[in-house]
Amino acid sequence: MLRVPRLLHHLVQLGSILLALLVDTARFLLLCLRPPVALAAENLFLRKQLALYRERHIKSRRAANATRLALAWLGRWFDWRQALAIVQPVTFTRWHRQGFRLFWRWKSRPGRPQIPGELQALIRQMACDNPTWGEERIANELLLTLGLRVSPRTVRQYMPKRLDHGRGYRAPSQHWRPFVRNHAQAIVACDFCVAVTATFRLLYVFIIMEHATRRILHCNVTAHPTAHWTLQQLREAIPADHSYRFLIHDRDGIFSQQLDQCIGTLGLRVLKTPPHSPQANALCERLIGTLRWECLDYLIPLSANHLGHILTQWVPHYNEGRPHMSLGPGIPQPSPHLPVPLYVHRHRLPDHLRVVTQSILGGLHHEYRLEKKVAS
Repeated sequence: MLRVPRLLHHLVQLGSILLALLVDTARFLLLCLRPPVALAAENLFLRKQLALYRERHIKSRRAANATRLALAWLGRWFDWRQALAIVQPVTFTRWHRQGFRLFWRWKSRPGRPQIPGELQALIRQMACDNPTWGEERIANELLLTLGLRVSPRTVRQYMPKRLDHGRGYRAPSQHWRPFVRNHAQAIVACDFCVAVTATFRLLYVFIIMEHATRRILHCNVTAHPTAHWTLQQLREAIPADHSYRFLIHDRDGIFSQQLDQCIGTLGLRVLKTPPHSPQANALCERLIGTLRWECLDYLIPLSANHLGHILTQWVPHYNEGRPHMSLGPGIPQPSPHLPVPLYVHRHRLPDHLRVVTQSILGGLHHEYRLEKKVAS
């Protein structure tokens, strides 16, 4: 954050020096138009006044950078040794050396020239998008796929830096989020939640969901959950030609060892969450929370059949009509008739379409869709 004010200070200082040099150059050109006698008289006049200051031992102010450059340049036109009064000759020669040092530093420009800014941004993007890639991998990718020849050392210079090391950043493995995305297509999860009826009877809701799309595969209600009933729900939810590999559930007593063995016959490998770790089955826990916040907290079921009827209305709304921020936003199971219009005006609908509203659960939620207007 300190680089920008420091760079701005240097630019302002450089601008003031250049302005002073331009003013001195203009004065020098104007003096060149005057007669030599007048210049000699003015020079002697100024020297007499300067002698008075030297007799009184008045110390002059510190010379600015613009003044040093102007005196060093003017000293090339005459013998400055007899006219120097404000500093020692050693100081004046040191100004010469500093000027030549700055000139040759600018002339030589040490180090490698910087690559274009677009290529720098591309290298940083490739390093962030592919944390397992090193500098040589990125350099080879640029050379073979994009035809850009960049040295691996140059690539390392523009890669994001780690806080604890000065070398280019390279993660030892991929991040957890892409790891979960790569395996989400093969993961399903299940869990139970409890609902209380108007007569204070406990009902158990069993939910099976798909990780990749957040889609609810199956949902059912029972008052007496058993291992046999749970296995039957899994058989109804998992098709015979499925591509799933893993089933995540907690360590509830219903999920016995015999049940896990029967689940293995369905072609699924059981992954039990650690004890007292609901975050290990976070997506299913989030789904149960959504079921409570958007449905069960606003309705009191009268019986198991009533609760099942409520869920038969809410589950299609969750799968086909409710936007999910985790999907981009998106819908787990979008309707094939869902329009993707490209309107000319982003805030105005076409004249031939109108918005139709459909209430869910007696008006607890609503779904909206576009429909063509009836010709009048």
